[in-house]
Amino acid sequence: MLTADHHILRTDISGMPLEWITYQDAVRLYYLEQVVYTCGKLLYRVHGGYNALTGRRSAIDVNSIVATEGSLQASLKGRPGYIPPLNNMALFRRDDHICMYCGARHRVSELSRDHIRPISRGGHDVWANVVTACKRCNNHKGNRTPEQAGMELLAVPFTPTHAEYVYLQGRRILADQMAFLRAHFPRRSPLHGRLGRR
Repeated sequence: MLTADHHILRTDISGMPLEWITYQDAVRLYYLEQVVYTCGKLLYRVHGGYNALTGRRSAIDVNSIVATEGSLQASLKGRPGYIPPLNNMALFRRDDHICMYCGARHRVSELSRDHIRPISRGGHDVWANVVTACKRCNNHKGNRTPEQAGMELLAVPFTPTHAEYVYLQGRRILADQMAFLRAHFPRRSPLHGRLGRR
C-alpha cells in the first residue's frame, strides 16, 4: 500500500539517478515544467484548484521515476572520479548491517564505523578504509589494524558509485525504482549478489 512517505527517484535527462525527492518536490518540478519524462508506475495523483471558466479541477500525476533537466552538479556525479559523501547510514547499508569482523547482523544502535587502518596510524576516513563493526568488535580491535588485533576482515570495502549511493540512501524502494537503479550499478558491484538473494 502506498503512502505519502514513498519517495520519487529523480534522474537527469540521460537517466542518471540523482536523488530521492518527496512527492511535493516532484509536483513542484512538474509545475515549473522541469520534468522532461517519467518512468515507472503512477504513484500519486495530486489535485489542485478548480478553473473558474471551465469548472475543471487540475491534477498532476506523479510517477515513481522523474527525469529532469540536468545541471553541472548532476553531470559531475556520473563521472568515474566522483566519490559520494561518507556517512554511517549509507556505510551500514553498504555492509548490510553486518559486522565485518564477527559476521553478525545488528541493529543500527549496535553498529559503529571502524577504520581498518586507524586514523592515528595514518589511515583516512574514506570508503575504502572503513567497514561496519559492532561496538563490541570495534572496542576489541581498538587502535590496531585487523592483523595486529588478530581479527579477520570478512569483506573488502568498496567505494560506491553515485547510483549505488542513491540506492544506499533510499528507504522503501519500489520494485520499478530498484530495477532502474540496478541497471546503473557497475557490472561487478557487490550489491548485485546481495540484491539477487532477496
